[in-house]
Amino acid sequence: MKSNSQPIKLFLVVAFSCTNLLVSLTPVLAKPNVGSSTSGGLRLRSEAKTSHTKSTTFNQPAIPSGPPPGGRVRGGAKRNLNGCQLTKHDLTALVSFTQEANSVINVWGKTTLEHPSWFFYVPYTKDFPYAVEFVLQDQDSNEIYKKPIVLPEKAGVISVSLPTTSPGLALNKQYRWFFTISCDQEKNAPPTYVEGVIQRVELNPAVVKELETTELLKRYTIYAQNGIWYDALTTLAQLRQKNPKDAKLQAEWQNLLGSIHLDDVAAEPIFWEQP
Repeated sequence: MKSNSQPIKLFLVVAFSCTNLLVSLTPVLAKPNVGSSTSGGLRLRSEAKTSHTKSTTFNQPAIPSGPPPGGRVRGGAKRNLNGCQLTKHDLTALVSFTQEANSVINVWGKTTLEHPSWFFYVPYTKDFPYAVEFVLQDQDSNEIYKKPIVLPEKAGVISVSLPTTSPGLALNKQYRWFFTISCDQEKNAPPTYVEGVIQRVELNPAVVKELETTELLKRYTIYAQNGIWYDALTTLAQLRQKNPKDAKLQAEWQNLLGSIHLDDVAAEPIFWEQP
């Protein structure tokens, strides 16, 4: 019996020691897990806050009911057929769009203005020898505005505004616009073009009141959060015009265009339409 009790006593001593060791280590082992979870949560919240202060998210609105608007945001697919010279970037409309699973693109955006502005990246300059034109049609395809475009000295983003002398956009009506470049004097080849649909909407009175009493940067945020593409883009462009060296505004511009996959033209200079 004595010889048998010794191994048992030894086993009990070892087991008891191991148990004490595990108990003493449990808080130490558990602490990193708790700390990691907490710090991870703080890190995510901190990153989210930093991201929010750096950029504003544009909320893409749903396409209105009825026939899809279709459209074309890039103007380079037929460049080998229309005689236009190859360029670093294609003619590009700076406008929100969606692409369906079947690759159909819908170029569509909202404005609150009767006389809004459009922005286009044009890869050609004032010495370009061919016709450049902007056309706006109502929902019955009637032409309500047409303007030949004078290009700036350098390639870049240009603005086109609907003048107050032209009929304004009616509420909740869809209008189709075209920006065309014809590189064939005989017009035997199709032009390079972009097109899309714009619709004027009305915001609720509380939002309108806030817009009337706040600064431009806050207005931009309000427009972006409410899915008003044209007004958001124009407001941000105005801010950049007033503060051309502001890095934060440049980052906002790049973020906005990047949100609709137009990063490639986000760094291009902006030229405002001459009266």
